[in-house]
Amino acid sequence: MGGREVLGGAPTPNTTPQVLCRRAIGHLPLLLAGAALLAAAPRLSAALPAPANRLVANGLLRELAALGVSAPAVAVACWAAAVAAWAYAVSRPRPVYLVDLSGYVAGEAHEASRAKTIAHFGRCGRFSDESMAFQKRMLERSGLGERTHFPASLISVPVDMCLRTAREESHAVIFGVVEDVLRRAAVAAADVGVLIFNSSLLSTTPSFTSLIANRYGMRDDVVSHNLSGMGCSAGIIAIDLAKRLLQVHPDTYALVVSTENITLNAYMGNNRPMLVTNTLFRVGGAAILLSNRAADRSRAKYQLIHTVRTHRGAHDQSFGCVTQEEDDAGCVGVSLSKELMLVAGEALRTNITTLGPLVLPMSEQLRFLATVVLNRVFRANVRAYLPDFKLAFDHFCIHAGGRGVLDELERSLKLSAWHMEPSRMTLCRFGNTSSSSLWYELAYSEAKGRIRKGDRVWQIAFGSGFKCNSAVWKALRTVDGGEEGNPWTPELDVLPIHVPKVSPIDETTYTFPDGATYKVSVAG
Repeated sequence: MGGREVLGGAPTPNTTPQVLCRRAIGHLPLLLAGAALLAAAPRLSAALPAPANRLVANGLLRELAALGVSAPAVAVACWAAAVAAWAYAVSRPRPVYLVDLSGYVAGEAHEASRAKTIAHFGRCGRFSDESMAFQKRMLERSGLGERTHFPASLISVPVDMCLRTAREESHAVIFGVVEDVLRRAAVAAADVGVLIFNSSLLSTTPSFTSLIANRYGMRDDVVSHNLSGMGCSAGIIAIDLAKRLLQVHPDTYALVVSTENITLNAYMGNNRPMLVTNTLFRVGGAAILLSNRAADRSRAKYQLIHTVRTHRGAHDQSFGCVTQEEDDAGCVGVSLSKELMLVAGEALRTNITTLGPLVLPMSEQLRFLATVVLNRVFRANVRAYLPDFKLAFDHFCIHAGGRGVLDELERSLKLSAWHMEPSRMTLCRFGNTSSSSLWYELAYSEAKGRIRKGDRVWQIAFGSGFKCNSAVWKALRTVDGGEEGNPWTPELDVLPIHVPKVSPIDETTYTFPDGATYKVSVAG
C-alpha cells in the first residue's frame, strides 16, 4: 500500500497518535470541510435522496483515503476544531452596551445665582474680607452661570454642615438618578447583577452600595463595589471596573452611580489654594445602566469600545497636586496646586499615547511616529506631532473641571467651539459636578440631536492622584433630541449661551428672605 493505510485496516506505524495529528493538521481545510459535512448530515439526508447521500459520503471517504487519512484522523480533526471553536467563544470579550443614563437636576430651591453664592459665603461669617474678594474674582472668571445647585445645608442661615445633612444631599441625588434610569430602561432592580458607586470625599457606613441595595431590594448575590478617594476621574474608573466584571458575569446588568458630596467638603477657611473649590463644585450625579445581554443591543444607545486608564501617582508632583488637608486653623478642604495644569498635560499625553494607536487612522499614527524617530534617532529636535483626534472622534466630553482646564484642552487638541460646547455648557449650567460631569456632557449632545448611528464619543476625565482616564463609545443608533428625562430638555431653546471670560457679579441682585443684603468689601 506504499506506506498508506486503508480505512478500517489494522494499526501500523503510520497510525500512531503523533502521525495522525500531523496528518490532521496538514489536511486541516479538507478535514474541516468533512467535519462541516458530517455536522450537516441530518439536513442533507432530508434534502437529498438516498443514492445522492451515499454518493456524497463515498466521494468524501475516497478523497480522504487517497490522502492517507484514516477515520481516527478525521475524529482528531473534528475534536480539535470543536476545541478551537469553544476556546474562541469563551475568550472573545463580551460586548458592553450602555442601555440608558440619567443626570440629576436639583429643585429650584437649590438653585444659586453667583450673587446668591457670594452673599451666603459672606453671611456665614467664616471668611475674611480678602478671602471673600478672592472668591468673588474667581467666580467671575470661573465660567459658571446663574443656575447651579447647592445643597440646602450651604444656603441656609446659618450653614448646617453635618453628617445628617450630607446624607440628605447624597440620598436625594442617588435615589433620583437610580429610579429614573431604571424606569427609563424598564429594568427591575432585581435584574441588576453588578452595582458600582463612586463618591470621592464621602464614604459612609453602611456603604452607599448597601444603601442602594437596601432601598431597591436587590438580590443577595449582587456584586457591589464602593469607590472613594478616586477624584473626578472615578466615573471612568467605575465604567472600566463594570466592563471587567461584565466579562465574567454573563447575561446581566451593571448599574454605575457617580456623584460627589458638597455638604461636608465646602471649605470654611482662608487658605487661598483651598478656596478655589468653593467657586467650582456644585451638586450633581448620574446613573448609567450597562448590559452584556445580546438582547439589549437593539435598544442600547452605545457600545463601549475602549477604556484607557493612566495613573501618575508614582511622581511626587502628580501625587500632591490635588490633596484633601487641614489648614492651620483646622479647617478641612481640598487644595489645588499651581502645577495642576502642567500635571494634567503630562497625564493626558501619557493617556493619548496609549489610546492613539487604538483609534487613530494610520496616516496620523505614521506622522506621530515620524517625529518620534526624528527626535530620538536623528536628534533633530523636531516638535512632537499632536495627532488630529477629530479624525477619530465625532464628539468630545471633557471633564468640566474649570474654564482653565477646558481652554487648555481646546488649544492642545485643536478642537472647535462646537466640540467644546457640551463641556462649556455643563460647566455653566451645573458647575463642576466631579465624576458625573461627563454624563451631563453626553446628555447635552443627545438633547441637541447630535448623536447619529456610528458616531464615536471620547470621554476624558482628570482626577487626584494624578489620573487621566478615557472611555470611547460607539453610538448604536441615532438618539432623538429632547428625550423625556434628559436634564437639558427644558432648556434646549436657550442653549448654547455666550459665557464671557470675565462676568462681573452684581451683589445687589440678591436679597436674603429677611431683607438683608451683602456686599464684598473692596479691600483685598
